[in-house]
Amino acid sequence: MQSEQNKIRVLLADDHPIVMTGFAMSLSGLGMDVVGQAKTPDEAAAMYAELRPDVLVLDIRFGTELTGLDAARGILAQFPAARIVFLSQFDQDSLIKETYRIGARAFVTKDCDPADLATAVRHAHADKLYFLPQIAERLANLSVRGDVSPQSQLDARGLEIFKLMAEGLTNAEIAEKLNLSAKTISNISQAVKEKLGVHRQAYITRLAVKHGLIEP
Repeated sequence: MQSEQNKIRVLLADDHPIVMTGFAMSLSGLGMDVVGQAKTPDEAAAMYAELRPDVLVLDIRFGTELTGLDAARGILAQFPAARIVFLSQFDQDSLIKETYRIGARAFVTKDCDPADLATAVRHAHADKLYFLPQIAERLANLSVRGDVSPQSQLDARGLEIFKLMAEGLTNAEIAEKLNLSAKTISNISQAVKEKLGVHRQAYITRLAVKHGLIEP
């Protein structure tokens, strides 16, 4: 058994208390020290800075405008050596790829065996990547067939506007929200539709859901 001094210190961040408590108990039972539990992306970032855990286990979806991906980007910008394991019930290919792209060490699904999460945490602590077999296979397939996700085809502004389009906002509403002219939004939205090959609202929304940009 590991001594208290050598235990891996883990911070959990998830907005579902029952899920988080369950994983906290599992990780503690497997010899890890759960030093904190955050319920929002902002709280995760603040607690990471305060506690400086060895590994952060971070959910992707929170019931706020910010996501776990936003929190991870902020934490990694401030602490480049941060070791992050993503935990999510959403497992779209492009979402999985994005977690590794921004610097996560592992992605595990919420229905995984707690032992798999513990293995992911140990790999992250050792600064190694960890792939569940089914995740590795999907990433390999994605690499072979090419990434056609909106995230890979659009720049930051185009992706931002695409997400708002998918949520059902009109060009006028998007222009007001982003403080841009209606003509600018019209031009960008048309370019986005052409690049992605989608024009009807239902298809735009379906594509955004498929690639994890908005919730179903």
